[in-house]
This record gives sequence, structure tokens and C-alpha cells, in this order.
Amino acid sequence: MQQQDRAPDQAADRQPGGRVAVLALGGTIAMTRDASGGIAPSLSGADLVAAVPGLGEVADVTVASPFQMPGASLGITHLIRVAAEIEAALAAGAAGAVVVQGTDTIEETAFVLDCLLQVGAPVVVTGAMRGAQAAGADGPANLLASVSVAASGARDTGVLVVLGDEVHAARFVRKGHTGRPHAFTSAPFGPVGHVVEGRFQQQLRLPARPVFSLPPDAVPPPVALVQIGLGDDGRMLPALPDLGYRGAVIAAMGAGHVPQPVAGPLEALAAQMPVVLSTRVAEGPVFERTYGFEGSEIDLLRRGLVHGGGLGALKARLLLQLALADGTASGEDLARIFRHYA
Repeated sequence: MQQQDRAPDQAADRQPGGRVAVLALGGTIAMTRDASGGIAPSLSGADLVAAVPGLGEVADVTVASPFQMPGASLGITHLIRVAAEIEAALAAGAAGAVVVQGTDTIEETAFVLDCLLQVGAPVVVTGAMRGAQAAGADGPANLLASVSVAASGARDTGVLVVLGDEVHAARFVRKGHTGRPHAFTSAPFGPVGHVVEGRFQQQLRLPARPVFSLPPDAVPPPVALVQIGLGDDGRMLPALPDLGYRGAVIAAMGAGHVPQPVAGPLEALAAQMPVVLSTRVAEGPVFERTYGFEGSEIDLLRRGLVHGGGLGALKARLLLQLALADGTASGEDLARIFRHYA
């Protein structure tokens, strides 16, 4: 792993320009109605760019369409390839890059790219909540705003998510609604900036974070995501190693709690593989030293689980996959990685 200092400058509203690489992966933004009556990916990156008035006045846009699929079908192996294409485009002189994809997984794909990319130029992930043929389709405006951010000249911003003129950090962003255009949130921090009159205005800095260096053919190992509900007894936990999982993330109740019968199986599982304690709650971190009952956060951390902080279960699973692919398997090293992000 490498350490990258994140100290973005405050002159992010400077005049835009230069070349921006757009990588289109599909998603709602590229969907039109098909014979089924529903919408499905059909528009290429070139189609998307052509539908945005004034885009050529913001930057010289180059387009590639490496994939054409719903966001739900993307995986880490796809993103390792996308990261390599972004690095190549930036090395060839692009001022920034924009990844266009489905919003179902934007919070996850942006986070993975943020973990993989050690670049100074802006990398933006965007999409749309409404299909290209819908009244009030938001795709063109989101793409225009994203290219504006990518061409802004800002440095060391980390990977950003831009929708509805709000600019979110990949580390914090979450999808908070299934359908409305302003579906993304970064609670409790809020956006790191906004696009105002076509300019990127950045308000928040990001701290340093580790970066993973994976080969292009890397296949991160599977990690189970287990959400704990009322009355759960943990009976599925002993089966995880035999199913081929190399790690697990527990989306626990509240501040990191599970029913009493689940504590023992979790301890046994943590003796066989890394197990990260996260929470199913949308906001707030896992606690460390408040509750002491059997199945509480104090009890589970003493049993060998790794503290997941405030990263959230979805991103904790991805971070554990990347760490395992990078050769990090010990609890102490994993705890250090999670402290950086969470």
C-alpha cells in the first residue's frame, strides 16, 4: 500500500479547460425503452456526450465505452480495468476523467476507484436517476457538471461523485433514495463542494488515505456481507468458510450489537477469517467502549472482530476485499487500514 497526501487547493473555481476522458459503463443514464416496456442500457458514451448542449465549450472530451451494463452488474474486476484506463488517460495528458454508470452502485464503485487511484487530477463518477427518454432526464446536466469538475484544474480531490450539482467525496457518499433526482447524501458531513454557474467550488478538504496497488488481473477474494436482524441466531455463519468466503462484514444492530446467540459463532468465525464489525444503521460509527453485554461492541471486539468505524457495511466489505487482495490479512494491519478510512 502507498500513502497519498490529500490536500486539495482552494482554487477549484479557476477557468476550466483541457481534455477530459469520459468512460461510459452503462446505467440508467444510458437506458432507453425496449420491447419489454422497461428501460435497458442502449446508448454509447458518444451518444451521451452528443446529447449535452455546450459540453464542447467546457472541455475537449474523448469517449470510451468499455462496458454497457446496469450498475448492479459491475464488479471489482471491472473497476480495476477502469482504473487502469483512467491512469492511462491522465498519463497521456487528460486534465481529468469522468466515469458514467448506473447509480445503484455509484457509492461502491467510486469508493473502490478512490482506493485504487493515486492521481492528482479530478476523477468524477456520475449517472442519472431518470432514463434518457424520461421527462426531466437528469443525465445531460449531471454529465455537464461532471466534466466541469474534471476540467476545473482542482488537485488531489480524491474520487468525487457529482449529481444534481452537488459534489461528494467517494469515501462518504451514499445513495439515500431509490428514485428522486437528489438521491445522494454524504451525511453527516455534506458535499465537499458544488457546481455553481458551471464552476466547481470546493469547500472541504480530505485527509490522507492509503492506496492499494493491484495488478490488472487481480481478482479480489469473496467477502460475505451478513446483516443481523431481530431474533437472528447466527446459524449461517459457520457455513461461510465452506462456501469459499475469505472474510466477512457484519452489519450489526445499532452501534455494533448482535443477539446473544450470535456472539459465539462470530468468535469462531473470526478465528478462521477476518471479520469486520459494521452497522446496518445509515449514519454513525460502530462504538468501541460503551456497551458491555454479551453481543455488544466491547464483547465482539474482544472476541477478535475488526472495528469497522463509520465506513458503513457496503464499503467495509469492499475495503476488506481490496486489503485481502493486497495481501493484508492480519487483524492489526486491517485495523490500521480501517482507521484510515473510517
